[in-house]
Amino acid sequence: MNSPPKPPPLKFSGYQKRVVAMLAFLQFAVILDFMLMSPLGAVIMPALAITPRQFGLVVSAYAFSAALSGLLTAGFADRFDRKKLLLTFYAGFIGGTLWCGVAGSFETLLLARIVTGLFGGVIGSVVLAIATDLFPVQMRGRVMGLIQTAFAASQVMGIPIGLYLSNRWDWHVPFLSMAALGLLGGVLLVAFMKPVAEHLKLPQESSAWMHLLHTVAEPRNLIAFATTGLLTTGGFMLMPFSSAYVVGNLGISLHSLPTLYLVTGLCTIVCGPLIGKAADAFGKLLVFALGTALSICMVLVFTHLPPVSLPVLILVNAALFVGIFSRMVPFQAIMSTIPEPSRRGAFNAVNATTQQLAGGVASVIAGHIVTVGADGALQHVGLLGYAVAGASLATLALLWTLLRYRPTPAATQGAPVL
Repeated sequence: MNSPPKPPPLKFSGYQKRVVAMLAFLQFAVILDFMLMSPLGAVIMPALAITPRQFGLVVSAYAFSAALSGLLTAGFADRFDRKKLLLTFYAGFIGGTLWCGVAGSFETLLLARIVTGLFGGVIGSVVLAIATDLFPVQMRGRVMGLIQTAFAASQVMGIPIGLYLSNRWDWHVPFLSMAALGLLGGVLLVAFMKPVAEHLKLPQESSAWMHLLHTVAEPRNLIAFATTGLLTTGGFMLMPFSSAYVVGNLGISLHSLPTLYLVTGLCTIVCGPLIGKAADAFGKLLVFALGTALSICMVLVFTHLPPVSLPVLILVNAALFVGIFSRMVPFQAIMSTIPEPSRRGAFNAVNATTQQLAGGVASVIAGHIVTVGADGALQHVGLLGYAVAGASLATLALLWTLLRYRPTPAATQGAPVL
């Protein structure tokens, strides 16, 4: 007997399109602020007369303060209108970015990055909670695909423009420009986003501490946090060393790196929304599994490459990032189905903390695997590739287990999750 035809995909309303655009912009601003520090390091260190160790502390201060902030705010994340919560933390983020733009010493820059992380580290979790509240599960693949393109956009537009502003004027200018642009985004958010407060109609726990404790103690949530940590660990093990590997091992010049990132970013901007559509149409777990297979293949190819031409490396790197995005987009959509509506804010805040901590742990692990040879090339990168591949397979297995632990809230309402 023929199966009934699938219903046509739900269409975005005009308001939903505006909301997705605003949420993607906020993600773009937060990701760019985090990513700008590393390429600006060559300018900031001599300008402030600081050592590489001090600069490393400045970079890591953001991640650790963001992790702490996510944990501290998790208990309160579901007690307020999500729009107001987002605006509060976004205002602090803009203030921290502005402080970075006027910092004149190591100490002031370090404090500015701590403040920026305390506020910016929570924004991503609130964005995901809003996207989950406003969009049904059948649309979340497309929504997450559009929001996740912020990562690629920061590569294509943000980093080159930031480096240009720094070279043209001063390293402070990119941060001042981001603060000005971010202020404009905040004004649009105030003007056009409606309150997001339906979750406040649900029963609330009297204690913020108990709200956090019950969110963390839920076995299904614990599996979800472990899956997020494993996914992040695999991704962050390779990322910190990719540019050094490309230059030192594959023979690509420093001047060609912007071209590599530009083309890769453009490819992911195009593929991100398509991956989201595929996740909604064919199943989120299926797309994640295919993305895992592609990622493993391309990671092993990338980490075992001999010196190659730039076009060959662009092709490999673009395929690798397509695989990465084919995991990130459906994964975020699946995670949106895990928590109860009354605990989405707390769940996403703890999940964000898990990501930050896992990223730091992954960098430490990778630093113990990779060494620098006498010729300046990185050693044991192939071993790092095997570690990333193993982590990717383990993540797929854990995600499969998570989805079968018991039906998700969305699934119990008849919405397809897998």
